[in-house]
Amino acid sequence: MKKLLGQFIPRLYGGYFNFLALFYPKLAAEKAFTLFCTPRKGKVLEIQSSFLDAAKHKSLEVGGMCLQTYIWPGKRETVLLLHGWESNSFRWKNLIEHLIEADFNVLAFDAPAHGGSTGKIFNVPLYAECTDRIIGEFNPTYIVAHSVGGTAAVYHQYQYGQGSVKKLVTIGSPSELEEIMAHYQDMLKFNNRVLNALDKYFQNHFGFGIEGFSTSKFASELLLEGLLIHDELDKIAPVTSSERVHANWKNSRLVLTRGLGHSLHQREINLQIVDFLKSAI
Repeated sequence: MKKLLGQFIPRLYGGYFNFLALFYPKLAAEKAFTLFCTPRKGKVLEIQSSFLDAAKHKSLEVGGMCLQTYIWPGKRETVLLLHGWESNSFRWKNLIEHLIEADFNVLAFDAPAHGGSTGKIFNVPLYAECTDRIIGEFNPTYIVAHSVGGTAAVYHQYQYGQGSVKKLVTIGSPSELEEIMAHYQDMLKFNNRVLNALDKYFQNHFGFGIEGFSTSKFASELLLEGLLIHDELDKIAPVTSSERVHANWKNSRLVLTRGLGHSLHQREINLQIVDFLKSAI
């Protein structure tokens, strides 16, 4: 029954957007975008709270939202960690332990509408804006980012400039908005009238259309050193995403795994990340 509901409810939304777009395409696009950007989970769970509470730092305000930051102090360079969709800073627990052992100063924050941060929606331009605020406050030398956090990190570097950041690690990150929206359309079964209205919505609000947002294209302008890690069997973000970014990112290295999944929490992955951060620039 739960599985059937999980298949039926998205199609109800799609049918609603299709009907609304017949008369009010702008409104249909706005509602479809809001649904797309509204996380269903990602708040801090009880079993996660003790680890995060011990590192709680100040909250920073961005656009009326309060971003919860966390710091695990160390004497080496500052590493900023960016989690992905419907997650929070706890997802980095395994890596944080290795970074602490290597004496890095570890910094993380919960994205808008995630973890201990406020807000109701989440999208890449907003995440990049928040990341820029964090970078301006703490001046990290390195960024490690998972999934859409990696997408936001690459977009941030393209949109805002390198700043203090010298190295960037992305893990299982998608690259093409066109592919993401195609999946969204297939899941909800909304028609091209809605999709075209969404494209105009993106153009009006962000200055790019669906085809215009591509981190593989943005990567051609990146100057910092990069490490991309992706599993060949990733069912969330296709491995071609990192392959395309790597092809255009001149100063990057691509590491492919097989059968380790999308999260890539494994010890061998974390050790590769630490080694990359410790290596000379």
